Amino acid sequence: MAILGIIGLLVVLAAIYGPQYWIGHTMRRHSAERPDFPGTGGEMAQHLIERLELKGVGVEATDAGDHYDPGSRTVRLSQANYSGASLTAVAVAAHEVGHALQHHRGERGLALRQSLAGLTMMTDRIASIFFIAAPVLAIVLRAPVALLGMAVIGIGLLGIRVVVHLVTLPVEYDASFNKALPLLREGGYLGDEDLAGARSVLKAAALTYVAAALAGLLNLARWIRFLR
Repeated sequence: MAILGIIGLLVVLAAIYGPQYWIGHTMRRHSAERPDFPGTGGEMAQHLIERLELKGVGVEATDAGDHYDPGSRTVRLSQANYSGASLTAVAVAAHEVGHALQHHRGERGLALRQSLAGLTMMTDRIASIFFIAAPVLAIVLRAPVALLGMAVIGIGLLGIRVVVHLVTLPVEYDASFNKALPLLREGGYLGDEDLAGARSVLKAAALTYVAAALAGLLNLARWIRFLR
């Protein structure tokens, strides 16, 4: 039974951390500088924005990770992808411009993601308050059921983040394979061999939220086990 338990634990850990490892490995694998590329990821993003006539959309480097900010209409790239001329930099830049294109076209998937992201930030704050306050209230009220009730509510609030990550997957997939990949292929920016690598990078970009959702499930499992 102990061996089965260990095997089960290893399977769960592989399912949760495996995608994160694959995403990081894929990004690093294609991050080598390419002297044959005419520009950096930041320059590619700016070029695509101008080509698509996405007026008002800017590009800048950030330390907060690659993303598109609909509020300021800004494509933000990590320092490595903004300044680097690698296959990863070019593909990630195209992916984030794909989100800018979604925003420009008023696609509902991106709008839903932004609404849910705001909800997630709020529920995360509430959940943190619940987990801090629950033990105190349980002692004050001298009722273990108060601890259980508040913890269950907190777990439910954390579960919202997991759901949001899964709901946003189609938006990420669209940005990678219905926006970025056709732009790179039809624009003649990459050869066939590089397009295969770009497809892997774009898949990794799209699956980032799946990895986050799985990590969230592990966090939920820890709290549920604590309550038992």
